[in-house]
Amino acid sequence: MSHIYLINLFAAGLFGMILSAAFCDIWWTGRKVLIMAGCMAVIFTFQGMIYFCIDSDIVEVIYPLITHVPLTVLLAVFSRKCLWPAVSVLIAYLCCQIRRWIALLIVAVFSGSPVMQSTVELALTLPILLFLLRMIAPSVRSFAHDPKSVQFQFGMVPALYYGFDYLTRIYTNLLLEGVLVAVEFMPFVCSVAYILFVAYVSEEGRIRTQLEQTREILNLQLAQAIREMEILRESQKRTRAYHHDLRHHLQYLSSCIENGQCGRAQEYIYEICSEIETNRVMAFCENEAANLIFSSFVNRAHKYNIPIKINTGISRKLPVAESDLCVLISNALENALHACQRLKEKGLPGAIEVSAFEKGDRLFLQFINSCDEDIAFAEGMPVTDKPGHGVGVRSICAIVERYDGIYSFSVEDGRFILRVSL
Repeated sequence: MSHIYLINLFAAGLFGMILSAAFCDIWWTGRKVLIMAGCMAVIFTFQGMIYFCIDSDIVEVIYPLITHVPLTVLLAVFSRKCLWPAVSVLIAYLCCQIRRWIALLIVAVFSGSPVMQSTVELALTLPILLFLLRMIAPSVRSFAHDPKSVQFQFGMVPALYYGFDYLTRIYTNLLLEGVLVAVEFMPFVCSVAYILFVAYVSEEGRIRTQLEQTREILNLQLAQAIREMEILRESQKRTRAYHHDLRHHLQYLSSCIENGQCGRAQEYIYEICSEIETNRVMAFCENEAANLIFSSFVNRAHKYNIPIKINTGISRKLPVAESDLCVLISNALENALHACQRLKEKGLPGAIEVSAFEKGDRLFLQFINSCDEDIAFAEGMPVTDKPGHGVGVRSICAIVERYDGIYSFSVEDGRFILRVSL
């Protein structure tokens, strides 16, 4: 047996042990490094004794018992974990095949000998090891903090390959004999692993999308709550001002009457009443939260000279959370107001209509606003490529879906129509 072959066997063992340790989430102190080096030396010494004193073929057969098992136990003691050290050893064993396969490819291209195979593997050991330690090991270690179910899934492919390699190449000759089941097993594993990976990524994407929608809805709820507080704060400020100025108003009116200026006094009364009426929270229905939202948007619409008509019958108690109802109404009216503002900028008329009623345990809402005709739809929902837009529509859909409701978006005769059933 050539010296190159023996040195390559030693390099392969060292390669696997160092990777196994690097893949484990262990804080490597000087003491642990010394213990690890000592155990590696003991393992190599035991392998050498069996190889030279008993039978070289036995080493490969019992390699898992004299190398992988002790290494796993040592790493388990260092990390105080049971599953992940075993997964780390299996992943390191899988990575050992990288140097082996690249060497096989080079030998096949240049029609080399077995000595060339060992030489190339030996030459590849250090570059591949450094690459894996720097680029791959940190990512692999991060899985050590995941739940055991995730660690188990992560280690499934390395474990299957480990069993396949020993059963078909070392303990039997099924792979060399070309038994079809053995030859096709790893492609089958790769196919199944890919399918499971796609399903997992898809589910993770769905969960991530739901979390993002929930975050957006919470941000909108917070913004709406702040807006309502500002409305109430402004209303209270005006109320205090009215109370403070009431004496002055009465004195002025008294002076007008004493001087025979009844007409001026009447006009002044009308002015005060109009100002109070403009700033009060209007009652469109029994629900106070809805009244706050409607009042806020009515004032905003009047500010931009946009006609708005609201006809609602929302009761005080609803099967829908008030926060969700406020976010839904706010988003719908915000989009409607923006659409009408864009029309006004083009010199075109715009108007908003809102209607709502309850039937049984269902709440029905309809929002109609003037709009451009060129609104793009995808799967029944309006879409836009403008950054920062489209969040309101997604929030509306998320809220409706949360209550197993129904929504529809449509454009008819220059009017955008949103219908919601909750």
